[in-house]
Amino acid sequence: MQFELSILFFVKRAKVDKAGRAPIYCRITVNGERAELSINEKVEPDKWDSSIQRSKGRSESTRVINLRIESVETKIKSHFNRMAENEETITASKLRDAYLGKLRKKYWLLKVFEENNMLVQQEEGSKYIKNTVDQYTTTLNRLKAFIHEKYCKTDIELLALDVAFISGFEIYLKTKFKIHHNTIMKHLKQVKKVIHFAMGLGYIGRDPFAQYKTAYTEVNRGYLTKQELQSIEQKKFRIKRLDQVRDVFVFVCYTGLSYSDLKKLTRSSISKGIDGKNWIIYEREKTGVRASIPLLPPAQRIIDKYDNDPECVADNKLLPVKSNQKLNSYLSEIAELCEIDKHVTMHLGRHTFATTVTLTNGVPIETVQKMLGHKNLSTTQIYSRVVDTKISNDMQNLADKLSQPSEQKKVKVDNF
Repeated sequence: MQFELSILFFVKRAKVDKAGRAPIYCRITVNGERAELSINEKVEPDKWDSSIQRSKGRSESTRVINLRIESVETKIKSHFNRMAENEETITASKLRDAYLGKLRKKYWLLKVFEENNMLVQQEEGSKYIKNTVDQYTTTLNRLKAFIHEKYCKTDIELLALDVAFISGFEIYLKTKFKIHHNTIMKHLKQVKKVIHFAMGLGYIGRDPFAQYKTAYTEVNRGYLTKQELQSIEQKKFRIKRLDQVRDVFVFVCYTGLSYSDLKKLTRSSISKGIDGKNWIIYEREKTGVRASIPLLPPAQRIIDKYDNDPECVADNKLLPVKSNQKLNSYLSEIAELCEIDKHVTMHLGRHTFATTVTLTNGVPIETVQKMLGHKNLSTTQIYSRVVDTKISNDMQNLADKLSQPSEQKKVKVDNF
């Protein structure tokens, strides 16, 4: 079927406003059927030339109006040509709705987020670790709560996202959940990744985060001092679970392993290194970086202690590692018994290895990076900034050298 298109721009003189301007309308005609729409521009009736369907004059306002008319005409023709190419039935009202965006397919944030999370879950264990998968789920749930509370909706269209939405979500996370800045940034960066995922699929053509910075703030890493670590090592526990948790924690303090890597250790995880001694050589679950850790004597003693442990032998585990939640809960008890006024967690053991055990004792930061399995040296340098003890000791050694009196040369004086 052939479709004939006619586009006419005219002024509705009956709707002149107080300033003497009348609205400009566009009339779309397809095979005799008409549909009208306002182009959201106004002009003084005596400055309108109906023969050319344009505003008269050389003023800037006239130029803007005529550019608007040309833009509307071009877009309507573009929709008409697309429909014709797709062999669609074209009507004037359908063409008007296409121009106004009423026929545009809508894409929704939470729906796309769920689509993204399904793909992330499918790659758990290969590209993503479980912790990352859980973080995406948490961010999605908090987005749902925010949209429901702020907008009283079950979802929000992608095209409606702007800086105000992002700022609102940031404030919501801060006030509702009382979480720290860096944790909020993790949530926002996950939303940003989902937006980029949607952009890649053609669901949205612009990035709402383009003018929004999601930057982490630098934080000091907590760690145990040498004295605090020794107090935990030397503490006698009559309760077996506390004794085991202490051993696992101290093992982390002397190896720097994260919990996710620690729980995967088996008896075959120990191999001979280049020096003929026992090493832990593994690939970090989080980064995929190969890490090599020579076993220090305290770590080796803990391994030997559980060499014939029935639970470890039965499960082929190197150590009796419980869930991270239980370990951290029991570590709170241990810290209280050892009179340590710090929030002691398994991850604090990793920080302690990086600071108190290695950097403070002069181990080069590049070596520490390799043992921690960091991709970038800048990540390891975060730990080096907090090692004030080593700075103090080094400067004291220098002060001692400078304070030593220099040897006086004996000068022989000849008597005349």
